[in-house]
Amino acid sequence: MPFSHSKNNLILNFARKDFTALNENLSVQEALIKIRREGLGERIVYFYVVNDEEKLIGVLPTRKLLIAEPSESIKSIMIKKVIAIKHNLSVYDALEFFVLYKFLAFPIVDEDKRILGIVDVNVFTEEIIDTTERKNLDDVFETIGFRITEIRNASSTKAFRLRFPWLITTIISGIACAVIASSFSSTLEQSILVAFFLTMILGLGESISIQSMTIAIQILHTNQPTMKWFLKNFSKEAQTAIMLGLASAVIVFIAVLLWKMDIVVSVALALSVIAVEVIAALWGLTVPTILHRAKLDPKISAGPMTLALADISTIFIYLSLVSVFFNSANG
Repeated sequence: MPFSHSKNNLILNFARKDFTALNENLSVQEALIKIRREGLGERIVYFYVVNDEEKLIGVLPTRKLLIAEPSESIKSIMIKKVIAIKHNLSVYDALEFFVLYKFLAFPIVDEDKRILGIVDVNVFTEEIIDTTERKNLDDVFETIGFRITEIRNASSTKAFRLRFPWLITTIISGIACAVIASSFSSTLEQSILVAFFLTMILGLGESISIQSMTIAIQILHTNQPTMKWFLKNFSKEAQTAIMLGLASAVIVFIAVLLWKMDIVVSVALALSVIAVEVIAALWGLTVPTILHRAKLDPKISAGPMTLALADISTIFIYLSLVSVFFNSANG
């Protein structure tokens, strides 16, 4: 993970060394001479003040240095309260400094408060965020059935071999959905409006299942699934899914009622949305949990399997509820 505490992700690895440390006993004139002689770094925002033991004791913004009287001492114009980042902190910890204090740069210090480097906001965004985006890209590809590192330099034949097995899952689920829909042909014949909303219902089920699956995979990184853990997390997901379902159902009910003035289809659709989103949340949590318990990689397998199960469940629940409502209305 990009923000872990491994050695490769310590903030010190992203520090710049082109900083100028000014001794507290220098005058402004002497400091400016030192800066001209040693040169400036690529992006200087602050100058840092050290004592005779090279320990950090203050910070001096560039503007304050430039407008000070030449005879003034650095010690008299420096800001004594200086925020520094410890060298053993992670990138994630350093990010909190930028968010909390809103400074453009921070010094990185060791245990003795000696400056080891500086990290500014430009380096942070260019180096760290790019790393995060690459990791996020890998995660996106993994949830649809393969790793980007496997595909990047693969031949056409190898890419086909890696990607096609997961398309089979989609094909199988599509055939299953078609078979289910065919068994409700009489229901579909009663109202073409029912068919109009198949795509929307499928989309809602898939969206909720993928959201729940993504949350489950992240939680499983640091938790060992047990029945108690599963029930607790499903209860939480189910409550969220019910609220999402109710909100979506209200919109769908009003839209269909105003559009076609069909109360039966409107109610059936609304109830279907709620039921579908709860079941989809169940699949989103269950599939990665089972794969994790089976010591398989849920990030690679969960996406295609979760979507397939969500689609099949969605079609069956939707058409079953509509059929029940039609039978009740006609009876």
